[in-house]
Amino acid sequence: MPTLAAFLVLLLPLLLSAVGAAEAELTRGGFGFKATLTHVDANAGYTEEQLLARAVRRSRARVATLQSLAALAPGDAITAARILVLASDGEYLMEMGIGTPTRYYSAILDTGSDLIWTQCAPCLLCVDQPTPYFDPAQSSTYKSLGCSSPGCNALYYPLCYQNVCVYQYFYGDSASTAGILANETFTFGTNDTWVTLPGISFGCGRLNSGSLANGSGMVGFGRGSLSLVGQLGSPRFSYCLTSFLSPVRSRLYFGAYATLNSTSASTSAPVQSTPFVVNPALPTMYFLNMTGISVGGYLLPIDPAVFAINDTDGTGGTIIDSGTTITYLADPAYGAVRAAFVSQITLPLLNVTDTSVLDTCFQWPPPPLQSVTLPQLVLHFDGADWELPLQNYMLVDPSTGGLCLVMATSSDGSILGSYQHQNFNVLYDLENSLLSFVPAPCNLM
Repeated sequence: MPTLAAFLVLLLPLLLSAVGAAEAELTRGGFGFKATLTHVDANAGYTEEQLLARAVRRSRARVATLQSLAALAPGDAITAARILVLASDGEYLMEMGIGTPTRYYSAILDTGSDLIWTQCAPCLLCVDQPTPYFDPAQSSTYKSLGCSSPGCNALYYPLCYQNVCVYQYFYGDSASTAGILANETFTFGTNDTWVTLPGISFGCGRLNSGSLANGSGMVGFGRGSLSLVGQLGSPRFSYCLTSFLSPVRSRLYFGAYATLNSTSASTSAPVQSTPFVVNPALPTMYFLNMTGISVGGYLLPIDPAVFAINDTDGTGGTIIDSGTTITYLADPAYGAVRAAFVSQITLPLLNVTDTSVLDTCFQWPPPPLQSVTLPQLVLHFDGADWELPLQNYMLVDPSTGGLCLVMATSSDGSILGSYQHQNFNVLYDLENSLLSFVPAPCNLM
């Protein structure tokens, strides 16, 4: 970290070329927009086997970031989290317009971080993206932020040069972005609900490394003040993710459009809600109080402490994250779930040695004249029971031909991934600090 910081100081005059300093504040409320979400691997020609392998690989990288915090000395995790966020690869892209005149980009939707940023020209070090870099010199509404601005003060690790705020973000997969923190006019939505919002604080990246997963930047939806949610003053959003292999795009709802009403539900199942839990070590992320897991109607003997946040260093806990595909369970919980499936499914267990694929897999199709009953899986939270449909936790893995549990083990903490969210309308209500969910026909919304 210090080496890159020193490198940035040397390059500050170049970073600041052709920009001016200004300050602005943003207050929003009482509005909303709809947006479509495109899977990062959509229309890329991957086979089902490749799609699954790529999703597992991205998920492992994202989980490894959290596990790296556990290796720090007690107390250091909180300090590290101030400059460390989740891995930069995400699962879904959303459209956004930047500047005046508006230029459109696809950016990674990330509920695990807070900064909005894109790569900017002239670029000193940039990664490939599908669109030209944003050029602030071509926009009449671009204004860099001063070092005493609220946006600059909200950064975890700001630098200042000639009263212009310089940001730097380091991601857990060795990716990073650095540049000018600025205000600009952004456009979000779809053709029928475009909303133009002036004065959005964002990172204009001039030094970038890592991967953007076919996107041109990131849109942070975390709990921090620099996230889109934090800046717009409409602290609620929801998404409805279509099936993993579906060609139909998913939907995002923001502000006034983010509701879980009866027309969005596919069944008579009630809307369920569970409170968010604040983790001081990772304050921008969405932690939940998971209390247990049931398989086939039996509550597994898992100590609730397995799912809890470690008060000493902020490790552990349970996160809901749109940027991780499969669900990762802390070792004791995964072991109990695996044992329950093995005991309740009357099929031979496959010996899976490839660490890049799922590892709780059964022979499929079943032998002739054998019927198979698959157990129901329910995740229990404080005040809510998330009963998953079969297709949200079992699939036929093209690489092994086996019927596999779409979960994996984690040495530190648990993450509820997007595969388990599919065909649920999931609402993040920051005003009331609640996560709510209900089954929904996401392909029809």
